[in-house]
Amino acid sequence: MTEIYVDADGCPVKEEVLKVAARHALVAHYVSDRWQRGLDHPLVRKVVVAQGADAADDWIAERIGPEDIAVTTDIPLAKRCLDRGARVLGPSGRPFTEASIGMALAMRNLKADLRDAGTMTGGPPSFSRQDRSRFLSALEVAVQAAKRARPVPPQAT
Repeated sequence: MTEIYVDADGCPVKEEVLKVAARHALVAHYVSDRWQRGLDHPLVRKVVVAQGADAADDWIAERIGPEDIAVTTDIPLAKRCLDRGARVLGPSGRPFTEASIGMALAMRNLKADLRDAGTMTGGPPSFSRQDRSRFLSALEVAVQAAKRARPVPPQAT
């Protein structure tokens, strides 16, 4: 059964994930290194991991499978999830794929180098209503694709 794994620290689309998960009766794991308020729903599993740079990433990457969906801005985590066969979305609705993850990692590293050199300052653009809408649409598409990809159990004769 498809499950959704959310890298919940700083994730701006927690409510949207819950909306789609509830519509499809899917379990959604919200993984963070601290307790999260709200999001009380029978399908929500709040997971608090030990504090540490990659504790939430490790928890997700160890459990996610080919029928599952990850929601993260963390590009190395996206790569790990793709390696396990999962579908991966960023909060803006941008899917990470095998074809795009290499470029995403390269851009991440380039931007880190530019920030370290003082050439690039500032952060990402603010999260918009359009990003939220794009994410909802992309998550719905990912859920539908995961459902179609599920093996069909043999029919009883």
